[in-house]
Amino acid sequence: MGHSSAVVWDQRAANEITKDWNGIDQVTLRSPRGASARVSLHGGQVISWRSDRGEELLFTSSKAIFKSPKAMRGGIPVCFPQFGNGGCLEQHGFAKNKIWTIDADPPPFQPSDSNGKAFVDLLLKPSEEDLKSWPHSFEFRLRVSLAANGDLNMISRIRNINGKPFSFSFAYHTYLSVSDISEVRIEGLETLDYLDNLCQRERFTEQGDAITFESEVDRVYLTSPNVIAVLDHEKKRTFVIRKDGLPDAAVWNPWEKKSRSMTDIGDEEYKQMLCVDAAAIEKPITLKPGEEWTGRFELSVVPSSYCSI
Repeated sequence: MGHSSAVVWDQRAANEITKDWNGIDQVTLRSPRGASARVSLHGGQVISWRSDRGEELLFTSSKAIFKSPKAMRGGIPVCFPQFGNGGCLEQHGFAKNKIWTIDADPPPFQPSDSNGKAFVDLLLKPSEEDLKSWPHSFEFRLRVSLAANGDLNMISRIRNINGKPFSFSFAYHTYLSVSDISEVRIEGLETLDYLDNLCQRERFTEQGDAITFESEVDRVYLTSPNVIAVLDHEKKRTFVIRKDGLPDAAVWNPWEKKSRSMTDIGDEEYKQMLCVDAAAIEKPITLKPGEEWTGRFELSVVPSSYCSI
């Protein structure tokens, strides 16, 4: 009696690897308190993030198409080496459509990126087909981790193993699950300049004291702060986005008219989703041979009485 023993949380033992209905591996991460995240090797895409009460926090369309080679509509697709359709590649680049591998021996991370977290390391290298459309050799390492408190973390490390420099844009295309888009507001982007994709990327300045939604929105907010809050009044919760190495923030909701023209989203589902992306879009990232870029993203959810901004 009186003897107590410390419980050591084994990050690797917290992982479970299963196959989806297409036979592609997916990894489920679990925290000691019961939160979970599921990562598909198709695209290195986080396809589920649940709280310790089992509540799904990411949006996935009921009409999402789970079929290679396209990324499914929802979760957190990784946009690389292009965001949007402003370049020579398909919309949002090819990384989200590729089959990644589990990286059993990644280069060292900072200790804080491992301690107390369940995590998986993924690796993407270009195929011969990729090199035809985008002729640059790279190694893309992605760590997805779940902290003991249920926070979701993603760290991308992209290295140029090419003989010449290359440039890319990037985003974590994050579909948040919300109660009603009309009841949601974003804080942290007020007074910023943004590019409006609905007006041929014309530049405007945000006038509101917070961003609210009453029609289609497709914007890239420039030089945004490293902390952004998404308040969901009906669910009395706030998503807190923290980012590093990602100066921009893309905000998107297709609203009614566009949703009706999209085959992989329900006509009314725009009401339950909001994309807020940690991104590097306006000024592409350029890597010289041998250089590496790191982009960090953390997603947490807190009661709405809390304000971090």
